Formats: sequence, structure tokens, C-alpha cells
Amino acid sequence: SCLGKRLYEPSAKFKNQNRLKADNSKFKNQNSKLKIAPSGATIQKSKFKNQNSKMNILVATEKPFAAEAVEGIKKEIEGAGHKLVLLEKYTDVADLKAAVADADAMIVRSDKVTPEVLDAAKQLKIVVRAGAGYDSIDTAYAKQKGVVVENTPGQNSNAVAELVFGLLVFTVRNFYNGKAGTELKGKRLGILAFGNVGRNVARIAKGFGMEIYAYDAFCPKAAIEEAGVHAVNSQEELFEKCDIVSLHIPATPETKQSINYALVNKLEKGGILINTARKEVINEPELIKLMAERADLRFVTDIKPDADAEFAQFEGRYFSTPKKMGAQTAEANTNAGIAAAKQINAFFESGCTKYQVNK
Repeated sequence: SCLGKRLYEPSAKFKNQNRLKADNSKFKNQNSKLKIAPSGATIQKSKFKNQNSKMNILVATEKPFAAEAVEGIKKEIEGAGHKLVLLEKYTDVADLKAAVADADAMIVRSDKVTPEVLDAAKQLKIVVRAGAGYDSIDTAYAKQKGVVVENTPGQNSNAVAELVFGLLVFTVRNFYNGKAGTELKGKRLGILAFGNVGRNVARIAKGFGMEIYAYDAFCPKAAIEEAGVHAVNSQEELFEKCDIVSLHIPATPETKQSINYALVNKLEKGGILINTARKEVINEPELIKLMAERADLRFVTDIKPDADAEFAQFEGRYFSTPKKMGAQTAEANTNAGIAAAKQINAFFESGCTKYQVNK
């Protein structure tokens, strides 16, 4: 059967919840019937199965997987009878273009898969992003080329959620400057987007004794309430009610620049905004203006803003990690890599495209 059940992914608004459209797929076996797996993913008899063909699977990572992850990926890929090719620590897109030229499938991390790269990939059929965010891949152009793009939602979610609280404790204790801070217990935490990461943030917040609220335009309120979290009606209401708001929204045309002056200004006095999602969702000039006007606001992030130097003026109220760190754990690294390998094997075995993001 296709890959197992996934957690509810409310922020994946491009997902067709009922079935995948396969009518126009270049992989369709014209003599086979579609069947629906119990999990809701469409499985189609793969044209690659029983052809005794060994597929070339490229793992292209400018920032390599951990050795344990590479071994796990290798075991999955070679165990299915395919060939694994590694391209690690490359510094020129020409190296990626050369490597992908004869690849049937590719696993990437935050690597940029541009039209230039896709044009060089003459026999590429699927790209899997080992992680949740896939804005580094030109999904629309991949669709034009007939290339399936998938992500591996949920594999990094605990790592990101733990980082949220590492940053929050650091912040409420005044960045460990030796002065008295505050506690998280009893504080009102708002979670913007209640997907896999948001759910893990809620789970950990309960251990801190926090009062938890959430808003997600694509998740039913009942599903949020069932998780023991207060569901609100809008992101505006979330900011109005909470002392801290943690962002977990993807970067889409609707969300880019949406965290702006008017919205963040709704936070209570002493409010904290934490971003472990995407930097594009922050309207940086407006947030800088607001922080200049409100000396009580704090902003912490694991995505260095474009205007980092300007934010740095708010000493004691702003912190950014040197680079994106949410998924930077050995466990998340391994989980995402092996999940990507399994999804590629399922694609060639049965035509499974359960996690496709460019339908």
C-alpha cells in the first residue's frame, strides 16, 4: 500500500483531501484502474514496477545530512534495488546541474531547485524535499516539466517545537544577562497555524503550564479544541488575546508580509513575537517601526531577517540565530532523510504521490 497515515496538515492548503488527480500524469498506466488507499492517497499501478530498471536516486545537499541519515537513506534506496548517488557540499550550481542530468529522482534539503536545474534534469520524475518547507523549489515549473514535488511533513516538527521553547526561555530570562526575568507558567501562548509543528508546540506548552490558543484558517476549530487548545476566530483575535505568539505559517502569496505593524501592535504590553517559520511572512520595515515605538515588544527568530542590522538596535529585545536552526538536530535530520527515501521508493513501486505539493 501507499505510505502510512499522516497527521492532519491544516496549513497545506494545496492538498486535495480526497484523492490525487492522475488523469494527466505522464506516469499513468492507461490500462490500470485507480484505487484509493485507506489513508486517502491515490495509488496507481506504477509504470516503473516490474521493469527490472534500476533508478538513479540523487541526494544533493549543499549542507549534508548527518552520516547516520545518509546510511539510512542508502539502506532504503539500495534495498529497493535502486542506485544512490551523493552530491554533498557543492558550491556551484553547475555541479548540481551535472549531477542531476541522469537522475530519476532527487532528495534535497534547503537546496534551490530552479528552472535552470530542472531543465538540466532530462529524466527526473520526482523531487522530495527532506523537510516541510518547499519554497526553495520552483513547484510550478516542475509541474510544467511533469516532475512530482513532495515534502516530508512532520519529520522535523518536534525539533522546531523544542527550539521554540529554547528561544522563549532565553527571551523571558532576559537573554541570560544576569537580571531577573519572568516565567512561562500561566502566560497566554498563541500558535498561528496548527499543523504538525503547532501541535508539538501545544504539547510542550502544556508542560510549562501555559494557557494555549491557536488559529489556523485551514484547520477546523473542533480539531484544535480536541487537542486541548482554545480555538480563536482570526489571527487578529489571537494577537489580541496572547502574551506570546509563535508563527508556524508557510510563505505563500497570502501570508508573505502579513505579520505587520497593525497585527503585532495588538499584542499585550511586554508581548513576544517568535518566528521559526519563514522570514518572508514578516513585514520587516513595519515591525522595526513598531519596535521603535513600543519599547516593551520583543522579537526572536531562527531566520535572520534581511534587516538584521536594523533590528540589532533593539538590544535586549531582539535575537536571531546565525542561520535557520529549527530542523538542525540529528534526529530530525535522520527522520526527514529516511522519510524522503521511503517516499521515492513508494513512488516507483506503486505510483504513490501522497505528499505531492504541486498537483
